[in-house]
Amino acid sequence: MTAATAVRADPAPGAADPRAADGPAAGEGQPEGGPSAAPGPQAARLHAASARARSLLQSVAQRWRRSLQFRTVVATMLLTSVSFVAVGGFLSNQIAGALYDQRFDQFSAEATEELTRTKAVFRESSATDRDTTSRLVLDSVEALVSLDTDAPRHAILVPISGDVLVPTTVSQNGVTASMLPQDLQEAVADGPDIHWAPMQIPVTEDGATDAPGIAFGTQVQLPPDQASYALYVYYDLSAMQSTLDDIHRVLWLAGVVLLLVIGAIAWYVTRSVVRPVSHAASVSEKLAAGQLQERMEVSGEDEVARLGVSFNHMAGSLQDQITQLAQLSQMQQRFVSDVSHELRTPLTTVRMAAEVLYDARADFNPINKRSAEILFDQVERFQALLADLLEISRFDAGAAVLEAESVDIVQLVQHAIEGARPLAERLGSDVTIVSQETRCIADADARRIDRILRNLIVNALEHGEAKPMEIHIASSPEAVAVAVRDHGIGMTTLQASRAFDRFWRADPARARTTGGSGLGLSIALEDARLHNAWLEAWGMPGEGACFLLTLPRTQGTELTSSPLILPPPPDGGPGPERPAHDHQTEAAHGPSEGE
Repeated sequence: MTAATAVRADPAPGAADPRAADGPAAGEGQPEGGPSAAPGPQAARLHAASARARSLLQSVAQRWRRSLQFRTVVATMLLTSVSFVAVGGFLSNQIAGALYDQRFDQFSAEATEELTRTKAVFRESSATDRDTTSRLVLDSVEALVSLDTDAPRHAILVPISGDVLVPTTVSQNGVTASMLPQDLQEAVADGPDIHWAPMQIPVTEDGATDAPGIAFGTQVQLPPDQASYALYVYYDLSAMQSTLDDIHRVLWLAGVVLLLVIGAIAWYVTRSVVRPVSHAASVSEKLAAGQLQERMEVSGEDEVARLGVSFNHMAGSLQDQITQLAQLSQMQQRFVSDVSHELRTPLTTVRMAAEVLYDARADFNPINKRSAEILFDQVERFQALLADLLEISRFDAGAAVLEAESVDIVQLVQHAIEGARPLAERLGSDVTIVSQETRCIADADARRIDRILRNLIVNALEHGEAKPMEIHIASSPEAVAVAVRDHGIGMTTLQASRAFDRFWRADPARARTTGGSGLGLSIALEDARLHNAWLEAWGMPGEGACFLLTLPRTQGTELTSSPLILPPPPDGGPGPERPAHDHQTEAAHGPSEGE
């Protein structure tokens, strides 16, 4: 028995002839110049679809960033899908390969046996004319047909030489020799060996089109003149392909179900872990907002439960400490307020006695005279400190009340300058108002604004080193700004960050000209906050400092910009308005001076 020779090696039973897939190259036959532009409505639909796709992608990306559960479930399903595709592809190839190899051996043995037998029949035949040979060919071809298996077998006889004794004979209607692979026909025409090749069957017995098949062929000689013909048998593998398709469908269905089950499991597992974490985050936000009584719900004895117990213990400790600190702060504020009130009466008595001694100092000897002057100055300073302490205690207790009315900021600035004029004359500093405004009306507490301006002006005079200072005034439809600019010693950035701290001095060794309490800028800051205003500071070592107060024209409105820049330009122009993000209530933009 002659072994079958493979013309092309293709283990896939459902593989089509490669030539069947050959077609024009991509873009072949297209007109030059590219596709025409889309019409207006189509372009609008494409734009809308693109916008929806971008919105969907942005929503998914945002959820990916913010949801640990979403990331875990999606990552699990993606990895599972990749694993399933890899395993499913491997199993599919293994099943198809094993099935094909098993059936190929069977088909090869059957085809070799039948072709060899038929070749012997033709060789031993005693036919001497065309009719007898035709009947012999028809009977032999019909004998090669087998319809009892799941892979039906048919035959076809094709002449090779130009002298045709018997025309092409087929056992299946609609089949022609052109369906046979060309390389298989050439191999059969070259010699007597048996060859095989995969093929596509146009129409099968059950009506399927383009079914996979496998063909075996050999060369035979027909009597009486031993004309060369090619005899082929081919097997219809559509039933085998249907079995493989069923297996693939089952694998895909099982994969989809498994993917959904794994996704549900991942969602449930991550939810059991993420939900307590989300609850802890929510409770933490409430604790940060001041709701100290909030606690996590604890159930079970696992790691998450221990986390909840530890979190609640931490929250309880924080609540106790914060409550204790709040009580201590209240006690401290009450103590300062009580002591300040209690000291007012004896201090008034001491001040009256000091004034008597101070008025009679001309009758004292030089030592007693100096002592009376020092006593009078220190009692005045003590009384100012006591008044500032009382004011600070009101702010701390939340008892400060804003008595707003329509006031002229320009007049308040002039009034503050007049109050500080004796100090300016004593120090030799010139105070100049730089403004194009004659009136700036705003809703404000005149007493508190006057105190802010007086503190800023006195502070600038004390640190101005007898150099001229300017007070800039500018306004906009929404705000009024006053900037106090000196050209004195200035401050470093670190010192500027503490400019509004209580009892803080830029230079502790520096003597105070006016004997201030050290609370002036702190009280000014509290007054500004009460007005929803901005109080800012700027400074540069050796170049001086500038304090900028920005007030809303109408109470209840929020500032968005300031009419002045910090520091203001020397020519007195208001400069471009600065947006809200450049401002802080007690911001020190660069070095500035403290009291």
